[in-house]
Formats: sequence, C-alpha cells, structure tokens
Amino acid sequence: MNIVETALPGVLIIEPKVFGDARGFFLESWNKATFAQAGLTMDFVQDNHSRSTRGVLRGLHYQLENPQGKLVRVTQGAVFDVAVDIRRSSPHFGQWVGVELSAENHRMLWIPPGFAHGFLVISETADFLYKCTSLYHSPSDRGIRWDDPQIGIAWPDAGMAPQLSGKDAAAPHLAHAEVFA
Repeated sequence: MNIVETALPGVLIIEPKVFGDARGFFLESWNKATFAQAGLTMDFVQDNHSRSTRGVLRGLHYQLENPQGKLVRVTQGAVFDVAVDIRRSSPHFGQWVGVELSAENHRMLWIPPGFAHGFLVISETADFLYKCTSLYHSPSDRGIRWDDPQIGIAWPDAGMAPQLSGKDAAAPHLAHAEVFA
C-alpha cells in the first residue's frame, strides 16, 4: 500500500494495492500486520456502513470521551471526506483537510482521535464504510457546524444546500464547541 501524508500530521491517505483484470478487482482493505509494518498500530472494535444520497452531509462528528480513530472508505459512489483538527494544543487547531474517496479510486483515509470528521456525498448514492478504534458512546458524541467560517471548509457544490440531520444542523461553531485540550 501507498501512504500519503496530508497537510494535517496524522491524517493519512491510504492507497491499497489493487489487483484487477477483466473479471474485476481484489484489494486488501485491512491487514493488521501490513499496517503495523507501515507504523500504523491501531486496533479496531467496531465497523459501520452508511448509505446516503447526493447532497447528504454527515458531520462534523467526534467523541470527547472514548475518542475514535477511523479508517474510512467508499465502496460505491463518491464522497468528499473531511478531517478537522480540534485539539486546542495543536498548532493545526481548526485546520481541515479534504479528499475525494470513491469506489473507483479505492482510497482510504485514516483519521486519528482528536479530529472531527464529516463527508458530503458527491455521487447519486454512496456506501461509506468505516472502522473505529473505540465503540460508539452516545453521551460523549459531539459535533461542529459543517459551514463554520472559522474552519472554512471548501465543500464541493458550494451553491447547493446540503441535506443535514437535525443534530448536524444544530451543531455549534468551533468557538463554542467542547473540544480536546
């Protein structure tokens, strides 16, 4: 696999080796030993799968207690995936990185604990899969506004109003959010 560093230290684009022929393709999306050889020694305890339609925006989500590292990928369709550093002690606090993940490019994104995460579906539908290093813990679930001007995420289709959950629409701006020290 190929690991590409992003502008935010710790957030990594992972490009697996894809073996394809006329019948289709094969790729290994997770192998503990292979990832450990690359210096990525995370353990996963939960897998999630969501399907969404074009224009659905999920995020920006994180957990204060039991923070989750996430290895995310798309198996059908395409999304614009975003990580935001929300560690006040970080020199990158409030900065974001975004990458297109699709069934065609097979890219994955590693988002370590301490980052908020969200994605916008840019295809007709998208199946989004993610492995988590901690179990979901509802009492520590938090969010930040997707359109916070302090963060300034350049979402694709900027003129289109995204479809949001009620929770995401009511999320606070970064300045008023509970974040990591």
